[in-house]
Amino acid sequence: MPVVVTDIKRADAEATKALAQYGVATVHEAQGRTGLMHHRLRPIYKGAAISGTVVTCTLAPGDNWMIHVAVEQCQPGDVLVAATISESHSGYFGDLLGTSLKAHGVTGLILDAGCRDIRDLEALGFPVWSRSISAHGTVKEVLGDVNVPVSCGDEIVRPGDVIVADDDGVVVVPRLTAGAVVKASQARIEKEEQSRLRYQAGELGLDVNDMRGRLKEKGLTYVSQADWERGQ
Repeated sequence: MPVVVTDIKRADAEATKALAQYGVATVHEAQGRTGLMHHRLRPIYKGAAISGTVVTCTLAPGDNWMIHVAVEQCQPGDVLVAATISESHSGYFGDLLGTSLKAHGVTGLILDAGCRDIRDLEALGFPVWSRSISAHGTVKEVLGDVNVPVSCGDEIVRPGDVIVADDDGVVVVPRLTAGAVVKASQARIEKEEQSRLRYQAGELGLDVNDMRGRLKEKGLTYVSQADWERGQ
């Protein structure tokens, strides 16, 4: 039976906001290279970077009815994650729904289907990460669910989790681990900054990352061109 869950628990607001500054690549690495959605989900325009707590909805093929239902459950700082129950590339979302979500403080949409009105959405400043871009219209006939766990971009997303999205893609952070992932992301940034300084000084990645011993263990050898040509 289709259901709308109205009182979801959301991840800590401070941790959610903090995750935006680290970006998808760092957050993905910091939480053990987990949570990264499939690369088919791409931003409809460059330069957007968001984080927010998740509201979910499920969609029937060619039917965007439940996005309208989901808007009512959104709070400022949320990200809507919309998953189709089977593959569809219709244009489920455009500038009117973008206007509605933005008016409710939603920071962006993750849509495993088609999006349209791209130029208008960019002008509005409402970012979408979608599977495709299509002008094909949708209907409003089939019910789905709001605020239940969904599979989007081949990742399980639960209401109240955190979404981080930017030009590199989309990553999901489980609600209960958001604080720990913030700490791990900060530690990774600090480590990378030290490495960056060494790279700027001209050091090689082989030495910055202490690779030489492992390369030798795996059998990599260095020879002169003359020895190589002689087969030595």
